[in-house]
Parts: sequence; C-alpha cells; structure tokens
Amino acid sequence: MAQFDTEYQRLEASYSDSPPGEEDLLVHVAEGSKSPWHHIENLDLFFSRISFKNGFTCMLIGEIFELMQFLFVVAFTTFLVSCVDYDILFANKMVNHSLHPTEPVKVTLPDAFLPAQVCSARIQENGSLITILVIAGVFWIHRLIKFIYNICCYWEIHSFYLHALRIPMSALPYCTWQEVQARIVQTQKEHQICIHKRELTELDIYHRILRFQNYMVALVNKSLLPLRFRLPGLGEVVFFTRGLKYNFELILFWGPGSLFLNEWSLKAEYKRGGQRLELAQRLSNRILWIGIANFLLCPLILIWQILYAFFSYAEVLKREPGALGARCWSLYGRCYLRHFNELEHELQSRLNRGYKPASKYMNCFLSPLLTLLAKNGAFFAGSILAVLIALTIYDEDVLAVEHVLTTVTLLGVTVTVCRSFIPDQHMVFCPEQLLRVILAHIHYMPDHWQGNAHRSQTRDEFAQLFQYKAVFILEELLSPIVTPLILIFCLRPRALEIIDFFRNFTVEVVGVGDTCSFAQMDVRQHGHPQWLSAGQTEASVYQQAEDGKTELSLMHFAITNPGWQPPRESTAFLGGLLPENALFTSIQSLQSESEVLCAIGPLSLIANVVAGSSCRGPPLPRDLQGSRHRAEVASALRSFSPLQSGQVPTGRAPSTMTGSGVDARTASSGSSVWEGQLQSLVLSEYASTEMSLHALYMHQLHKQQAQAEPERHVWHRRESDESGESAPEEGGEGARAPQSIPRSASYPCAAPRPGAPETTALHGGFHRRYGGITDPGTVPRAPSHFSRLPLGGWAEDGQSASRHPEPVPEEGSEDELPPQVHKVRA
Repeated sequence: MAQFDTEYQRLEASYSDSPPGEEDLLVHVAEGSKSPWHHIENLDLFFSRISFKNGFTCMLIGEIFELMQFLFVVAFTTFLVSCVDYDILFANKMVNHSLHPTEPVKVTLPDAFLPAQVCSARIQENGSLITILVIAGVFWIHRLIKFIYNICCYWEIHSFYLHALRIPMSALPYCTWQEVQARIVQTQKEHQICIHKRELTELDIYHRILRFQNYMVALVNKSLLPLRFRLPGLGEVVFFTRGLKYNFELILFWGPGSLFLNEWSLKAEYKRGGQRLELAQRLSNRILWIGIANFLLCPLILIWQILYAFFSYAEVLKREPGALGARCWSLYGRCYLRHFNELEHELQSRLNRGYKPASKYMNCFLSPLLTLLAKNGAFFAGSILAVLIALTIYDEDVLAVEHVLTTVTLLGVTVTVCRSFIPDQHMVFCPEQLLRVILAHIHYMPDHWQGNAHRSQTRDEFAQLFQYKAVFILEELLSPIVTPLILIFCLRPRALEIIDFFRNFTVEVVGVGDTCSFAQMDVRQHGHPQWLSAGQTEASVYQQAEDGKTELSLMHFAITNPGWQPPRESTAFLGGLLPENALFTSIQSLQSESEVLCAIGPLSLIANVVAGSSCRGPPLPRDLQGSRHRAEVASALRSFSPLQSGQVPTGRAPSTMTGSGVDARTASSGSSVWEGQLQSLVLSEYASTEMSLHALYMHQLHKQQAQAEPERHVWHRRESDESGESAPEEGGEGARAPQSIPRSASYPCAAPRPGAPETTALHGGFHRRYGGITDPGTVPRAPSHFSRLPLGGWAEDGQSASRHPEPVPEEGSEDELPPQVHKVRA
C-alpha cells in the first residue's frame, strides 16, 4: 500500500463582509473621546453575556443561588452523616422527657440531633469525610472568586444595556434578540467596540458567541466524536452526557494545553500539516492524562451526582411519580438538531414547539401485551390502595401502623406508572403525519425515517434524540464511570482525525478570529449536491456537511436575520429556492387574503400544511405533486380564514410570506416601545413558521432527488493510522475499479422551471431581500481544488485510485509550509 503524501486543501471563504477600502482597518480614536466600550478586548465573552441572560438582577440572583445550592448540598449531607442519631429517629432507642414514667412518650425531631460537640468529634474522626470537605471547600472558594469577578462583568453589561443600547431593564424581558442585536450593530458605529472593523454584521456576532458551539456541531455532524456504541443485547446506543461534553470542551477548546491559544485564535502549530503526527500524539497523551484524572476523581463526582439527583428529583417523584416517565430532548439530540449559528434560546424555542408532537409520536407505540399487564397491575394495586385510603378516612390511627404509609406511597407510584402505559382510548394511530409535524419544528431527520414512521426501528432511533427523563438521569449517574473509558479507549484513537479536522475546517475572519468554516454556511465549500445546491458546490464528500446541515442552517439564519447580506453563492441558492417552493406558491395565491396569516397561529398553519402526504397513494410526477400540494395548502389556509367564520380583522399585519417586497420584521416599530416589542414577538413567530415550511419543502425536494438519482457520494470514517497510508498506489494491486460512478459536485441538473405567474410578486420581494441573484447558473465558479483524497482516513465510495498527490515536506521543514488557515475579510 503506497504512502499517500498530500495535505488537506485549506478552505478559503469567498466573500468579505467589510466595506470596500476597509481591509485591515484599525480605527484610531483620540484618547479623550473614547467611550467606556471602545475596543472591548474579549468580545466573545462580552457578547455571550449580553445574549439572553435576562438582565443584571437575574444573573446576580442566579449566581448567588448556585453558590448557596452547592454549600447546602455539602453541609446538609455532612449533617445527615455525622449529626443524626438514627436509633432515636427509627424508635430503636426510647427517649422520655416526661416527669412521670406513666405519661406517654413523645419523641420530637430535635431529639434525634446529636449535640454540637459530639457531631464535631464524629466529623474529625472520619478521615474520608474530611478529605471530601477540603476538596469541596477549595472548589467552593474558586466559585466564590469567580462569582465576584462575574458580578463586576455583569454590572458592566448592565451599564452597556442602559447607556449604549438604551434599553431599560424594565423593557428587557420583552425585547427579542433581533432588537438587541440591531442595537449592537448600531452601537459599533458609535463606540467602535471592535476596532478591527468599522461595521459589525449579524454573522460576526453569532460567530463570536457560538465559536466553540459551531465546532461541536460540526464534529457531531461529521461523526468525529465517539458518541455511538454497539453493546451486546442493547444494539446501538448513544451516550452523550454533560460530563462527557465538559471533557470534550476542556480538551479541545479552553483547558490547559488545548488547541486554542485564547477564545478567538487557534494555535499556530495546529494550522500547519508538517507536525500533524506529533500534534496528534501530544493530543492523545493529553486525552490519556485527562481520562486518568477523571478516573481518580470518579468517586467524588459520582457521590455528587447521586446527592444532586436525590435532592433534585426525590420530591418530584413523590409528588408526581409519572414525571420520570416524561421525555426530554437528549444532549445528543440537541447537538444533532442544532443549526450552525443558532443561539441556545433559539434552539430551545424550536425544540419546545416540537415537544408535544414528539411526545404524541412516542406514545402511539404501545405494546398490547404491556397495555394488558398495565391495566391489571393498576387494578390490583388500586384496589389495595382504595381499601387503605378508606380505612384511613374511617380512623386516622391506621397511619400509625408500621409500614402503612410506605405501602400507600408505593401503591400510588405503582398505579401512576401503570396508567402511563395505558393508551388513550380516543387516540388515532397516525405516525407519518406526526413525524412530519415534528420535522416542521426540528428541521433534521434521517432520510430512511420518511415513509417508515410506523416501524419500531424508527421509533428507537428517534428515542435517541427524545429520551425518557429517567434515562437521562441514569446516564448522568453513570457518566463519572463511563466518561474515563470513552476518553481513553474511544477518543484517543481519533486524535489524528481531530487534528486534521481543526486544520482543514478553520478559517480566520478579520475582526472575528478563527472560526469553523462550516459556520460560514457557504454552499460552495460545504454544500451537498442532493440538498438543493447541485451545480453550486465544489465540496468533496469529506467537506460537505451531512443531513443538509449547511443548506438548512443558511436558510434558518437568513430568515432569522433578514438584514444579513449573504455571499454571492448563498444568495443564488436562497434566491433560486423560493420560486420553486410549492408551499410559498400556495400562500402567494392567497395574498389577497393576507389577513388569513394574521388570524391563524403558526402551529395551526403548520399542522394543516404537513397533513397532506401522510395518506397519499403512489408518488406523482414533480409537476403534478406541486399542483396537488398547492391545492391542499390553499384549501387548508382558506378553512381558517376569518372571513369565512364571520370575524372581521382589525388590521393588516405585514407578513414575510407575502409578495409585498417588504420584510415584516424590519417594518416600523409602531407608536410606542410596547407596540414595537409586541410586533417583534409576533413576527418572530411567523419567522419560525416560514422556516418550518422551508424545512418541509427542502426535505421533500431532497427525497425526490435522492429517488431520482440513487447514486451519491457516501462518506465513511476509516481508522486513522500515523503512517498516512490511506490510498492504494496508482495501478497497484490494491486498486480496484469502482462499482458505480459517484455523483460529482458538478453533476448536470435540469434548469429550474420558470415560476408561475402568481409567484412573480413573491419572487420580487425575495429578489430585493437577497440581492436579486436568482439564477444559480449565472454564478461563476472557480475550478475545484478539493478533488484529492484527504488524509486522516476519509474517503469517497468509488473514488478513483489514479490521483497524483502533491508531496508534503518532512516534519522538520514545517517552517516552509504556508499556514493552513486562510484569512477572510469580514
């Protein structure tokens, strides 16, 4: 097997956000005229604290309660271990406070508390407890110092909101992030909070806030982090906990010896390919030592996890036993479903909208046998519970009988758990329709789920994203034990691939710093041929984002931030998508009844739009499907029209989905601050609806393209080897002819059909919004520089072996290599 000696081609962003003539700009301001916010050094941290923290008071109170909570858990646990006489508490020792022996004995709770001297002596005699208390004390003092520092920073943020952004604290809870962000962009022009650029863009702010989060999303998207495991008897499972995520971030981003020099710059040696093996070995050793440290601290972390879980969920379990049977979005699901450049509150809002349909979908899969057992179990447990309750009502002394109260509690929990497995008798089994409603909100879904929503395999895979609360707690409890094993035995072998990933998918943006190239949302660099960017992308299989992450993220960011000007290729993609969208064509046909969009809620709109294809017959041609779908959507919208129900709308609110050419989210804010805030909140809901419609259409079009062209680029990860042997020699014995011809990045595709007459106005509005480039074929494309087989064990199926790699200098000549990070003017 020949040694393959070529280095990754760097990814060069193809656009600049800086106005002409402002390259490498350093703004000079006279010393006496500088504002308090001129040249903020750590803008990443500053913007992160600005974004959706709910004001100074909430941040201050939250930090105080975190300190008090930690102190309470440690102190209360120490008290329970060393200061309670459990013999008196359990009535194994008699205590009589009465003067006369014949009087009844009454034991009070303070009788079980040991005196202070005895308690102190027992603590001092327990060496292991002293060790735990010392470690906890050091950790608490560290958090106290951090709290004092954060308070100073929070006060600075408080002053920034009041004086720079001119947002009073009373109005802050009602301000949307788009309003705050617009004022930050305006503040840059007045105060020059960033001296490297005259103007900040929305993407600059998102890049700074989500720098490391975008890397994590990309790592999960490219399956570089070990999160999936195949266990005997359980099959494929996903394990991703907060402790494991903390260790990933500690190793890669901000811990001692991490890959980053500071919060905005990757270390120079990681930008070059000459030392990749040495750097991979260094990273592997660091992972090993951190794994060993996790193993040594495992007992302490495990004790903390158990105590915290007990104090957090014991009362909830007693009050509401079915709470642990509820579901929540898993940490892996949150990372898998997250767009590039999506803030935490935006993700949470989107997942909250998808929670109810996701719960309904999971609840419609119930075993008849399990239902039968649950009904009978609830009957027997409920019968005994009813008798005990009746006896207690008749005579309360029944509760004084030993274990009666415990029995009542356990029987109540049993009945609640059994009833959770009994389905609603009025429930209708419609998994396909529910899955489409879920897709409208979460935006990401594997291709093989569509049409197979009724299968248990689909349900089990969706359960990895939407897990039981009890499973979440169990995983967090097991995390201290499992995390060291994953770090040492699963993450270490991927050190070389991680080094290669950061070198090849990092770009330096002027005024922002080093960012993940996937976060640029450039369809030319990272687009997928089957996700509406065929003919527009030059990305190889290794460079393209999976599951339509680039395309959907671009659409989401453009809708969420209507003032952002995307680069040329992205503008062509956005401009060429909307005229073909049958959903928007349907809505455009109703523009004369624009009150419809104001009268119906976004959920009602989506629920009616997505219901169309769940009970359809064989697939129709694309043109017929578009016509049929337009009719269905139009009918659904008209059924909710207030004109037909006798309601007279009081006003006409602009909509982003009409063809007026005016973006509703940039309209006038009204005559008062409250009206502007209310309008912003309402229109943000329509923005989410718009994105949901786009997500459904893009998935549908992707499915049609995949069916029409089953051959596509398929990427898989091979095990890395330090020798770099990842390609057969040309014409050698290991070379074999590909079984099929993979689809290239420039695969010819049919020209888009001309828009229908009713879409002209809508197209015009979108034309003005995104610069007017609507024909993807008019975008000039440079020759592809990414056709080589990359290092690190990544390959394309059917890749030709007759490549002529460029030689890489020896590791000793690393100074002769150019940096692997290309500067982008932003």
